[in-house]
Formats: sequence, C-alpha cells, structure tokens
Amino acid sequence: MSSITTRQFRILADHMAVYQFMLDIYEPDWHNGVPAPFFEYALSSDWMDKSYTHRYRLWLDGERIVAFCFTENPVSDVYFSLRSGYEFLAPEMVAYAEASMPRPKGQHQLVIFGAQTALIEAAKQAGYTQTGGYMEYVAPFDRPLTHPLPEGYRFAEKPLVPAKISKCCWRGFDHEATEGPWHGDSESVLHLMQAPHMTEAFNVAIEDESGDYVCFAGMWWVPENRLAYLEPLCTAPEHRRKGLAAAALSELYRRLAPLGATHMTGGGDAFYAALGFKPTVAWQFWQKT
Repeated sequence: MSSITTRQFRILADHMAVYQFMLDIYEPDWHNGVPAPFFEYALSSDWMDKSYTHRYRLWLDGERIVAFCFTENPVSDVYFSLRSGYEFLAPEMVAYAEASMPRPKGQHQLVIFGAQTALIEAAKQAGYTQTGGYMEYVAPFDRPLTHPLPEGYRFAEKPLVPAKISKCCWRGFDHEATEGPWHGDSESVLHLMQAPHMTEAFNVAIEDESGDYVCFAGMWWVPENRLAYLEPLCTAPEHRRKGLAAAALSELYRRLAPLGATHMTGGGDAFYAALGFKPTVAWQFWQKT
C-alpha cells in the first residue's frame, strides 16, 4: 500500500523537483495541472507575491511528488497539480486549500481545469460552486503559422536588449496609461532571464524603424513535452492591430516546429482563435458563496 506523506514547499530547495514533477504529469489539456513553465515564470517575475510560498503543500509517495497545491497571482487563486492514479487525494487537497491557503481579503477561489474531474467533484462535495471560467486557445503545429511581418518593421537581432524589452512590456501591458512613462529600470527583465528554464534564445522582438521594440514574445521551449510555452506577449499601444503579434507567433512557429514542437500555448482572447488556435484548456473558477 502506498504511504503518502505531506510537507510544505521550500522555495529555496524544491523548485527543480516541482518543475520535473510538472514535466512528468503534463498533458495538453492540463488535466493533471499546469505546464511546468507556468509555475517557474510566476516565481521568476516581479508581479508574483512570494510571501505565501511557505503555505504551498507537497504530497509524496515515498520520495516521488504526486500532488502539489500552490497559488499564482493573485495569491487568493489556488491551483492543483495531481499525478494520474492519485485522484483519491483530491478531497484532501481541497480541504487543505480551504483551511490553509492564503485569503488576504477574506475570500479565495479554486482554479480547476475542466479535465480535472476528481478535483471538480471534490470542490462540489466541499460546498464550492463554479462562478466563472473561459477557454484557453492552443495552436496545434499540424498547420503552420505564416503571418508576414508588416512593412516598416523588422525582427530585432540577437542578443536582445533587456532595457528595450522592459520598456516594450511596460507599454505593451498598458502600465504607461495608469502609472506613467517607463521608469528606466530593467532589473525585472534581467531577473526573469535568470529563470533556469527560460529559453531566451527563442524570444522574439519586433522593432520599428527607430529601433524601439514594439512587440515582444517570450518563449519557454519544453522539449520533454514538445511544448512551446508562450509568455509573455505584448504590443505597444500605437502599434496594435497591424499584425505584429501574429508575425511574432509565426516566427516562433518557424523556429520551434523544426525542433519537434507540436503545440504552442496562447490565451483566452479571441485574437488567438482568429489565428487558428484551438480551444483546448477549460479554466474554471470555484468559490464558496
């Protein structure tokens, strides 16, 4: 009989083991949980509140990780990764989230993917109700992405310049509209580039005639899962609706399909559907009302 033990996540010791666990259990519909870069990208980003990582919990069968409960952003969103064959742990995981995961404003929600049926049933039994959700689009590489680069733009040469990436992301995620012009600090990008599994060589930046980066697509190539994990993707406001993001994704396809990538993540925006991405991952949000 299996002997299941639990312990808390140790941010300075456990990340690599959790990354390998997420590689091992990955499925394209996320029915065992998020892809490995999802968690590493959050831990490596300045927008992630890491003050509650000691509340994350691991379940182990001997030395092997079989389940993991954690948060991302906001910290009140709780995620579950669960190895196939250990679905019996789902009620215990939901109970732990209920009792111990952070809820700084008094409420939290469980983020469960539509194919995580054991966790959905456990949430229902614990009194949670689905309050929302959306479909995430994924591009299968059985059909190429061939969107051209518009005139007046070019792909930036390598190595990419961290300060230009930082400025592009600041503007591309609309911080300028709410927080003012870019502050000139590129430390967050430099920090992110030190993530152990970020494949910086595959990042794509598009620049205008002045040399400013106006579109950026980050890439985490996961050969073990044949996955091209896209994060982040942004375009400066005045350069939107010109086809730059589509051209950046097409360039990522051209670089990664020859390496064996079979699919690339996208998001929930209709933009991805228009490019031929397919609805693949059903996000569900569960709360106690």
